[in-house]
Amino acid sequence: MRPLIGFTPANLGIFKLAFSHKSNPSDKAYAIQNNERLEFLGDAILGTIVAEYLFKKYPNSNEGFLTKMRSKIVKRNTLNKIGDKMGLDMLLQEYSQTRLSRSMLGNAVEALVGAVYLEKGYKATKRFVVRRILRNYVDVHELESYDDNYKSQLLEWCQKNGQTVSYKLVARYKFEKRDRFKVAVMIDGKKLATADDFNKKSAEQTASEKAMLQLGILVGNGDNDDDDSDDDSED
Repeated sequence: MRPLIGFTPANLGIFKLAFSHKSNPSDKAYAIQNNERLEFLGDAILGTIVAEYLFKKYPNSNEGFLTKMRSKIVKRNTLNKIGDKMGLDMLLQEYSQTRLSRSMLGNAVEALVGAVYLEKGYKATKRFVVRRILRNYVDVHELESYDDNYKSQLLEWCQKNGQTVSYKLVARYKFEKRDRFKVAVMIDGKKLATADDFNKKSAEQTASEKAMLQLGILVGNGDNDDDDSDDDSED
């Protein structure tokens, strides 16, 4: 654990809990012993740290730019990639008795931040996030020009070309004890692409990206998380 966080934790149980997914088989008495509460805490702390980091890094930028940059960094897809680069899958395999999915990686990043905060407080957590996460795994300058709002891009393309775009919920089903949504993107009433996700908005984004690839208005870069992307925010 020390190579990952930079110190030996006094309360190792909190850090083990950060990598215990809620889909672990458990009885009712143990039901809350997973990383969801730490995710909740870590999400809030991470958002605050990233906001402060960007505020200081871009002293002349307006609120809109800062908001978009923060969203790009703390969004589920980015956190999944960070968790993968940090090697959190190994810890998840050790402490979660369930089939791993890419979506768990981003959750684990947030839970880990929450655990560090409980152990060390805000200042030490800020150092951990900035030095060990942002500087090592996030190319902030690359994100400045990166636009992954595929739904907005597809709508703009359709408007320019006199076509309509809409989204249809194809199916809703249970996966890993959670609701999962299958969404289709429709161009002029015809289904062009589909995608599944735990959140309808995220599914629409992925479906939009697939549609843009099919239409030839987006070049694939091999960095698509496909149906493993996860966004735990509410619709």
